[in-house]
Amino acid sequence: MSRFTTTLKTEQIGKWTHTLLDDLVLADEDQRVITVPAGFTTDFASIKVLHNAFLFVLFALVSGYGNYAATVHDWLYTTGQVSRKEADAVLYRALRTEGVARWRAWLFWAGVRLGGAKQYTKTPTSSGFSSSGLQIKSPGEL
Repeated sequence: MSRFTTTLKTEQIGKWTHTLLDDLVLADEDQRVITVPAGFTTDFASIKVLHNAFLFVLFALVSGYGNYAATVHDWLYTTGQVSRKEADAVLYRALRTEGVARWRAWLFWAGVRLGGAKQYTKTPTSSGFSSSGLQIKSPGEL
């Protein structure tokens, strides 16, 4: 089972944006550790296109849940270190780790699968690090 090994500590810097004050670390059940570094800016689980009635209803059902998971997901989408499909799977597992109900975690997952393509960055580096410093390691490499 996945687990967060640190606490989410942020400072709100805008109406919808927050900056991490400390690293956020997820030990994912898929045998990797994902570290979101202090200084990363996230909007948690906000949906940028709320004019669509379906997305508005979806947002209403998921807002206020999963800030830890959404931060990791934002980081994975920003850095492109894993495939979009893999990043979305990490989101689902991280939501369940936070205690989000299966049905609500599934709604999150479905929402990012349906509407997340434009937000995903497809520029991973071959070194294991992104230009922002993300390193994905197996627990044995810690």
